[in-house]
Amino acid sequence: MDIIEQLTAIQKNASWTQVELAHALEVSHATLNSWLRGRSTPRKAAQDRIAQLNLKIVGSAIVDDDALAQTKDATLEKTFDLCALAQNTDALNAFTLQLTYHTNTIEGSAMTLGDVEAVLFDDKVLANRSAIEQREAQNHRAALLWLIDQINSNDKPFAFSEELILNLHLRLMHGIITNAGTYRNHSARIVGAHVPLANHVSVPQKMRELIPALNGSGKDLIHDIAATHARFEQIHPFSDGNGRCGRLLMFAQAASQHHYPPLVVKERKHAYYRYLEAAQANGDSRPLELFVADSMMFTADLLVPYGVGV
Repeated sequence: MDIIEQLTAIQKNASWTQVELAHALEVSHATLNSWLRGRSTPRKAAQDRIAQLNLKIVGSAIVDDDALAQTKDATLEKTFDLCALAQNTDALNAFTLQLTYHTNTIEGSAMTLGDVEAVLFDDKVLANRSAIEQREAQNHRAALLWLIDQINSNDKPFAFSEELILNLHLRLMHGIITNAGTYRNHSARIVGAHVPLANHVSVPQKMRELIPALNGSGKDLIHDIAATHARFEQIHPFSDGNGRCGRLLMFAQAASQHHYPPLVVKERKHAYYRYLEAAQANGDSRPLELFVADSMMFTADLLVPYGVGV
């Protein structure tokens, strides 16, 4: 793609205004406008920033194996203490806010970051947002905190089970759908997706088969997270809330192994879906693995300033 095509694709996929895109590229709005209109050409350094941002936002099916290995190694060198997060109110609130805002926005919520903060931490009821959107935010926080308690519990070592996943979904979707915490009993499809979802009759068996993979071998955590996330989303076990539930399972996989959990940001939604579908369609999880590693580094950048992890 030429420069104008790259800029247009970035803006469209990230749902940014020109001002937001200019800020991401560290240029003035006037400079960006000049590039978009073809009146001027970015210098080499700016072209490199545009290409890097295009790769981040739009995505690419091509993955360099050496670069992937280096990124995964660098990500897993960092350690994360979930107990420290739970005890650090400022850090926990910051993470909860970001995760809740981004995961619900990916699913279509129109609430702003400020809206989510007001609902979660100021106990406000917003007249300009739907009751469902506000319940989604409250439920997500409750489900996340419950999951953290399950991982941090001293009663027994943490392990994934059907019971845990059903209970997680119940908390996530309570009061939003009538069958929260139970598997779907009907067919389902995702508009625009090219990979068929599991037949509802096979969902219970497929979920039982997924549990050992979620508990993992421990040899390649990032591969395990990417591969099982792709499987979970293709099983699509619930009538709604599969994306949010699946991303919370990724949180648990990483956090329970003392690594930063991936936080999928809304700006990378289209790249995320692209990599997810590629993993489901041809079994190549490498692009999704790189995405997961990048998303784990995003969390590290968010939490290290609060003194949580290294």
